Amino acid sequence: MLQALDITFRRAERAIFEGLTFTVHAGQKVGVVGGNGVGKTTLFELFQGRLHPESGDLLRPRSWRVEHLQQDLAPSERPALEFVLDGHRALRRVEAELAAADPERVAELHMRFDDLGGYQAAAQAGTILHGLGFAPGEFNKPHAAFSGGWRIRLNLARTLMAPADLLLLDEPTNHLDLEATLWLEGWLRRFPGTLMVIAHDREFLDRATAHSLHIEDGRATLYRGGYSAFERQRADALARQQRQHEAQQREIAHMEQFIRRFRAKESKAKQAQSRIKALERMERVAAVQVRSPYSFAFGAPDRMSHPLISLRDVDLGYDGQPVIRGISQSLLPGARIGVLGANGAGKSTFLKCLEGTLAPLSGEVVRGRHAEVGYFAQHQLEDLEQRHSPMQHIERAEPGWREQQARNYLGQWGFGADMIGRAASSLSGGEKARLVLALIALRRPALLVLDEPTNHLDLEMRDALARALQDYPGAVVLVAHDRTLLQRAIDELWLIEDGCLSTYPEDLDAYAARRREQVTRVPEAGAMQPARRHGSAPNRKALRRAAAESRAALRQLKQEVKRHERRMEALSAELKAVEAQIADPETYRQTAAADIEATLARSATLRRDFLAAEQRWLEAAEALEAET
Repeated sequence: MLQALDITFRRAERAIFEGLTFTVHAGQKVGVVGGNGVGKTTLFELFQGRLHPESGDLLRPRSWRVEHLQQDLAPSERPALEFVLDGHRALRRVEAELAAADPERVAELHMRFDDLGGYQAAAQAGTILHGLGFAPGEFNKPHAAFSGGWRIRLNLARTLMAPADLLLLDEPTNHLDLEATLWLEGWLRRFPGTLMVIAHDREFLDRATAHSLHIEDGRATLYRGGYSAFERQRADALARQQRQHEAQQREIAHMEQFIRRFRAKESKAKQAQSRIKALERMERVAAVQVRSPYSFAFGAPDRMSHPLISLRDVDLGYDGQPVIRGISQSLLPGARIGVLGANGAGKSTFLKCLEGTLAPLSGEVVRGRHAEVGYFAQHQLEDLEQRHSPMQHIERAEPGWREQQARNYLGQWGFGADMIGRAASSLSGGEKARLVLALIALRRPALLVLDEPTNHLDLEMRDALARALQDYPGAVVLVAHDRTLLQRAIDELWLIEDGCLSTYPEDLDAYAARRREQVTRVPEAGAMQPARRHGSAPNRKALRRAAAESRAALRQLKQEVKRHERRMEALSAELKAVEAQIADPETYRQTAAADIEATLARSATLRRDFLAAEQRWLEAAEALEAET
């Protein structure tokens, strides 16, 4: 198990943790949650040994292998597949020993290579790359040749490749699209070790974790269930605290009234003194104060054309090559459109056309006179004037504003007095994203075109953004991997698939279920076998094995893997529902004891069935990897 025992840790004079204590059992999957600055990332650095507590103990088995997602790995000239395989350090060591081994050690090293999964390593790395959105043709592309967001995906793939007993993931979904996020959820659910993950995506936490570690005021509380279950339990606890506070305030008022009335009376002085001492000893229950630091809105545009934009038989693409053909759609005021599609389908291409920076290859784009576009994309974070502060950015955008007016506006977006004068280059990714959105909102556009606006944003900011989009009277076109934001802000879904854009007739849950099935499919064996070290004994054996297997046998193995995955998903969903019922205090107040026992027994049965299904899936997956 993993334990924090009475941990104290300070940065400068500020206490991050005081008396931090919790236990995470082996195999548990835990979402680490809490407001900005409470110490979530600091906790991970303590577990990695990069920081050390002033007092207290961090305990874990010495044999545990700890892996963590490194966001800032230097660009490398290593091919993508080799870069990912480098994450399996033990395997690389054996490969190095094999290359320099005397003949008498070769057999022993080949056995160690086999024990470490060496014959299946390239296929495993390829499967991870495929799941995170990389095409087979990119497997031999150098790490440094990818953009920053795609390099972070490679860093994540490298982390997942490493065998781990404890896996620490800090914001793993920040640079993922919806399809890659769905694949990662499935991978983490099947991960056999202990997982601790920091994320600001409710749906991801609900599906990837079964416990929530809430950090607040230097202490931690472990809740059973994903993020939604945590929110319900936390809300109940806060409501109880507020009721206790109010009851205590009534008691205090009554005691203080008695003291005022009888303190001077000799016959009652003793009782008055007794109440004074009772007040002094009383442990006060604090009032609940839950307040979001964000209170912004996207103001109504002065005028809006009807329609705002019409696309008539439009082809979009680059260098004369269409990516999307035959788009015929109109955007009306008040439209709420979520754009779906696999990586590379053309979502960002379509949004650039709406913004006006990408001209069509053919067809016509007709824009209304009052159809100003407010466009958000990740590159705009770096397009800010890096030497200027948030205050200077606002003053440039609104030169007629008084200083206090600008301060108040920035305060609505979470910029306090200590932040408004800092250079943009010193701001975090989330702070830069908020500044870009604040500048867009100043213009009161008729159409908001938002390409992954939630990267780096915390949960409170995502909530505030959803509320602001709900109240905004203009049109919204949104691409996002955050399903909670899509569900709260979007009325209609458009799908880009096979070079076409069409209205998607079902809801987001149906689309997610469809994509989960697609992203978990194992590509053809040839796509997962890019060249590695030509002529090595492990590769010759793997190639002979792959060449000897028939397509029919491979298809049968793939179908078996999929069947077990569907079984695991069904059991996992039912188990989550039963565990949520067990975690709900109302269950024990409203349910007969016999029914509670039946529910607990059902939970145990489901857990056993899931473990059995997982074992069968592992056996089938290992057999498939061995053949590919």
